Amino acid sequence: MLRRCLKAVAPLAVGAAALLAAAGLSACGADKPSGAAETRQPASAPTTSAALPGTGRPPVTIGDKNFTEQFVLGELYSQALTAQGYAVLLNRNIGPTEVTMQALVSGRLDMYPEYLGTWNSAVAGYQRQFLSPGGAYRAAQRYAGAHGLRLLGATPFSSTDAVGVTRSYAAAHELRGLDDLPAVASTLTFGAPPQFKQSASGLPLLERLYGFAPASFKPLDVGAQYQALDQGAVQAAQVGTTDAQLTSGGYVLLRDPRHAFGWGNVVPIVSARVLSQEGPAFTATINRVSRLLSTAVMRRLNAAVDVSHQDPATVAKQFLQAHGLVPA
Repeated sequence: MLRRCLKAVAPLAVGAAALLAAAGLSACGADKPSGAAETRQPASAPTTSAALPGTGRPPVTIGDKNFTEQFVLGELYSQALTAQGYAVLLNRNIGPTEVTMQALVSGRLDMYPEYLGTWNSAVAGYQRQFLSPGGAYRAAQRYAGAHGLRLLGATPFSSTDAVGVTRSYAAAHELRGLDDLPAVASTLTFGAPPQFKQSASGLPLLERLYGFAPASFKPLDVGAQYQALDQGAVQAAQVGTTDAQLTSGGYVLLRDPRHAFGWGNVVPIVSARVLSQEGPAFTATINRVSRLLSTAVMRRLNAAVDVSHQDPATVAKQFLQAHGLVPA
């Protein structure tokens, strides 16, 4: 999936106070995320009078990829597990997919959050299009099971490519879905990173499925799409469904009725060996976190890091505390 390879943080112009209030986060402890390849040592489990379900279980190594959303996800899962008594090592920036898979098979990595479409295409090698997230999930689980791995519950949010326009442009041209774009194609400049123009999952796909071929294409640096939309340099742009900028309310994502961009729900990938060792509370804790992560929630959490410059660990802790998953 092109967006998963191009994700970056860009300057934003969104009301930070409103974002933090909506996400239930405070503005204290605001630091930018640390650099790539950071490994955080296992946190000490909280002390209680009764043994927690993770007490005495083998240590768990969780990995995440090197961008904001994954930093937040890694912290959410690791902190929630730590609160249940598990000893967790968090390894940021785990590397490309092939390296991650080798680490899972060898036991150097126990779990990481992956995107359903990325798993099916880059790992399982499926070439077909799935018409529903359920169908995509079942196919992904079959492949995982055949290789000693398991997919835990998928998040409600789906993080994929999308086509965004300003709210004013959508209203002026009555745009609601990608199938409306051919009507304005003759006067439309489309903006995206250069790869999107030729990628099989980019403009050629939109032309094949929706008959949309823009009058011109403007190459943009990763993260510059929203500024280009605001300035009128482009009328439509490739964006992401969980981008922090979308919390401003100034943009519209066009519906994708033919599912050109697939399904990007996050599915924690865990080895079957680890699930057996860690017990049912391990799975239940991770699934409980995942169920809380709607699209609106994920945008707000991303914005708390990208806009308000909070550390992902702080953002995750405040969110988990608000939902009773870690002690206040």
